[in-house]
Amino acid sequence: MKLKYIIYSVLFIGIAYLIYHRIAENKKVEGAGGGGGSKGGAASSLTVDAIVVKPASFIDKLEVTGTLEANESVSLQSEVAGLVTGIYFKEGASVTKGSLLVKINDRDIQAQLQEAMTRQSLSSSNEDRAKQLLQKGAISQEEYDTSLADLKSLKAQVQLIRAQLAKTSIIAPFSGKVGLRSISVGEYITPTSVIANLLSTNPIKINFSVPEKYMGQIKLNSTITFRVDGSRQIYTGKVFALEPGINAQTRTLQIKALAQNSNNELLPGSFAKISLALSTVEDAIMVPNEAIIPVLKGKTVFISKNGKAKQVDVQSGTRTEESIVITSGLNPGDTVLTTGALSLKEDAAVKVHLVNN
Repeated sequence: MKLKYIIYSVLFIGIAYLIYHRIAENKKVEGAGGGGGSKGGAASSLTVDAIVVKPASFIDKLEVTGTLEANESVSLQSEVAGLVTGIYFKEGASVTKGSLLVKINDRDIQAQLQEAMTRQSLSSSNEDRAKQLLQKGAISQEEYDTSLADLKSLKAQVQLIRAQLAKTSIIAPFSGKVGLRSISVGEYITPTSVIANLLSTNPIKINFSVPEKYMGQIKLNSTITFRVDGSRQIYTGKVFALEPGINAQTRTLQIKALAQNSNNELLPGSFAKISLALSTVEDAIMVPNEAIIPVLKGKTVFISKNGKAKQVDVQSGTRTEESIVITSGLNPGDTVLTTGALSLKEDAAVKVHLVNN
């Protein structure tokens, strides 16, 4: 009997110990769970960068590409065929308007001119004598008119020969810089032969086009800025001409501007990156591009309100490389979240780190 009681007692004590141990473990788990919940709450508060919306002046600019062109450009060619007897320019040098550049053999034309002038002189003497005889009544009016017509005909021939003679001298039509020549002294050239290119590059033209939706915002004397490859300098020009119609194929408006080029740094044919100011928006609200979240119905941003993220629908305007103009949906003073957009959810707890904007 005693052994039986002893066994029962041991079993009772063992069961009681197991029950106690179980209760103690449950309490530990509950305690651990409560502490983990607190840590989890801290972890769920996402740290994000943000800016405070401030109204600012914004210049709406249009970025396009274009090409630099010479203000004046011509391929020098002869009007007559003949042997080149003289070249009076250096390749790559500047020349002034009216300068003699090339001379073509003119000996035969000079001989023709001398003959025509001799005949004109004789005809002039005959006309003078006929005039005196007419005044004395020695000849008829018809005879005098014949003499006068002969003189006028010879004068016209002299003028024609002089014009042919002038074509043997190739003159610079404007001041500029002459390029590389493709002829030599003694070479026989024809009207199809290109002697060299003459360009006037100060000022220089900038040729570009803009989409037709901007045509109402482009005015004469509008200022443009542009850059060219190989240079960090920003150049300034002014619009001086607009094409009167839209290109039906490209739906663009052709525009030309002028820029000073006194140092000849800008070369015709260069590629230009052009910035054209369209309008100025006062009190514009701008946010970084990374703050914008595209959605099915448009665009949204997250703002911080009472420590929680709130998603706001916005409408946008002009976009630049770094920011975008918000036309509706935000107010000055709103705190816009700029990072963590993919991790944020509505009413998520956030810890805001403000950055300068």
